[in-house]
Amino acid sequence: MEYIEELGLKAKTAEPVITSLKVSEKNAVLAEIAKRLRRDSAVLIEANALDIAAAEKNGMSKAMIDRLTLTEARIEGMAEGVDTVIALPDPIGSVIGGSELANGLRVVKKRVPIGTIGIIFESRPNVTVDAAALCFKAGNTVILRGGSDAINSNKALVKLMRAAVKDCGFDENAIQLVEDTSRSVANAMMKLNKYIDLLIPRGGGGLIRTVIENATIPVIQTGEGNCHVYVDASADIEMAVNIVNNAKTQRPSVCNAIENVLVHKDAAPAFFEKISALWQDKVSVIGDEAVSKLISVEKIADDNDFATEFLDYKISAKIVDSVDEAIAHINRFGTKHSECIITSDLNNAEKFQKMVDAAAVYVNASTRFTDGFEFGLGAEIGISTQKLHARGPMGLEALTTYKYLINGNGQIRG
Repeated sequence: MEYIEELGLKAKTAEPVITSLKVSEKNAVLAEIAKRLRRDSAVLIEANALDIAAAEKNGMSKAMIDRLTLTEARIEGMAEGVDTVIALPDPIGSVIGGSELANGLRVVKKRVPIGTIGIIFESRPNVTVDAAALCFKAGNTVILRGGSDAINSNKALVKLMRAAVKDCGFDENAIQLVEDTSRSVANAMMKLNKYIDLLIPRGGGGLIRTVIENATIPVIQTGEGNCHVYVDASADIEMAVNIVNNAKTQRPSVCNAIENVLVHKDAAPAFFEKISALWQDKVSVIGDEAVSKLISVEKIADDNDFATEFLDYKISAKIVDSVDEAIAHINRFGTKHSECIITSDLNNAEKFQKMVDAAAVYVNASTRFTDGFEFGLGAEIGISTQKLHARGPMGLEALTTYKYLINGNGQIRG
C-alpha cells in the first residue's frame, strides 16, 4: 500500500469513533491541544526557526517569511483560536428540518460530519491548528498536507495535537500530517476518493488551480484573493486613504488584503496625493496611464497586473469614470473573495453590493475583516470563493453535511 493510502486508511479507521464523539469529549481534546500550544511554545518556535532559516537561504520574500513565522504572540493566538472553537455550539446532531408524511413516516433532517477531510495548504503554520481544531470539533478526521517550507513547524504542531488526542483516550489518527511533501504524493492525495470525502486547498492561485485541475475528490475552492477597493466620487478622502492603506499594508501576504485600488476620476487627484505620500518607499504602485500622470508608478498596468494576486507590498491602480466601470472591472478581474466601495452615495453603495459578485462586499470598511474569527465563526478552515455548499469564511457548519433519518411502523411502497 502506498504511503498516502496508508494515511487514508488510518483516517477512515478512526472516523466512526470520531464522528460519534460527544461534544464534551471533543472539547476536552481541544482544551488539551490549547494547553499544550501554550506550554510547548518554545519547542514550536525552535522547530519554526529551522523553516525560517531555510526560507531565508532560499530567498523567500519578507512578506512570505512573515506568513511562515511563529512567535509567542502568534502561538497564543492559535491557542485562543482553539479556545474559541471550544466555545462554539456543536452543530452535529442539530435538526435542520423534518416532517411527518401522509403515510405516517417521520422524516428528520440532521446535521452530521462529512467524514474525512483533506487540507492542502501553503506556508502558514497557524492553518495546521485552525484546520485540525475545526475539523475535529465538527466530528471529522483530517489529513493535512502543508508546504515543504513549513514542514518542521507542521511536524511539531501535528505531533503535539496527536499526543493530545491520544492522551484523551482517542485514536491519534484523527489528525494526520503528510510528511512527504513531494508533488507526486500531493497528486496522489488529490485522487484518494476511497478515503477522503472532501478536499480543501488553501493558498495562492497556482495551488488552487492545480488542485481543481487534478483532484477527483469534491473540492471547495478557497483562498485566492484578488481583492479591490473602489474609491467613489463622493468618498471621504481621509477615510479612503485609511481603508486602502489598512487593506494593503496591515498584512499584505494574506488573501483578504487588496491587490487593486480603483479610483473615480473626480477623487483621484486628492486620493493619490495623500496615499503616495503615505506609501512612498513602502508600497510599489503599478498604475494605468491616468494614474501615471498623478504619481510615480513602477510600470504601466496591463491586464496581467490587474489579474495578479501580489501578496506583497505592491498594488495595481486604475482611474475609472463611474461606479459601473468599477463594478465591471471587479467582476472581470476579481476572484469572488472580498470587494469594497468607499462612498457617501447610498445609491452607489447599494448598486455595488448588489452587482459585485463576491463572497464579501463591503461599504466603507477594510476587506481585512473577511475572516472567520472576525465574523464570529471562531477559527476558519478557509474562505470559500465558490457558491455551492459554502461561501465566504468557513466555520464549523461548513464542515458538516446532513442525513435524513426516517422512522416508520411497517410502511411499504405500493
